[in-house]
Amino acid sequence: MKTVLVASSKGGVGKTTLSTNLAARFALDGKRTVLVDADRQGSSRHWAEKRATLEHAVLPVDGTRKDWDRRVPKDAQHVVVDAAAGAHGQELAHFLDVADAVVVPVLPSVIDIEATVPFLDTLAKHPRVRKGQLPVGLVGNRLRPWTNASQSSMDLLRQWPYPLVAELRDTQAYVLMAGLGRSLFDYQSQQVREHQADWAPLLKWLKRA
Repeated sequence: MKTVLVASSKGGVGKTTLSTNLAARFALDGKRTVLVDADRQGSSRHWAEKRATLEHAVLPVDGTRKDWDRRVPKDAQHVVVDAAAGAHGQELAHFLDVADAVVVPVLPSVIDIEATVPFLDTLAKHPRVRKGQLPVGLVGNRLRPWTNASQSSMDLLRQWPYPLVAELRDTQAYVLMAGLGRSLFDYQSQQVREHQADWAPLLKWLKRA
């Protein structure tokens, strides 16, 4: 079983978008996939419920419960955890103890980048992160690559001690597909394939993690 934790102390950075699309990608690859929603808003859980009728369904699990791990089937092959907004390292300890990788989405703005620094500092205090046993990867999200703001933000993130493992362009397609319980990977149009290519470095990094 491989567990990916998607977390950030900043709300609205795209945790749920990353979590649902990763879960869908794993399911479409034929893996038995579980999506643990630790956010009380329950957006990831609702997405998985809408997806229940599709061939490549994803099992939702309530991650706000202390016994969430007991609700994950033993034959699950991939588990994606959508962490609660605003949660820091100590609050995420029970997820960090079992995760194989941590993905941290960051928006291309000074406010979001500055808010991410103390969050990463709290992650660094966890023994597995501190010892290099738990890889942490940054994902630039909702980027507009043609703008100076996005380019400057990504240049800054590349200087941080954690790797920048993907740069995802902004598109309203994520919002539209989320409402249907679908993902970017459920479609194969030319435009969608271009956005899917943005995810390739992240998927490759997770495979190595």
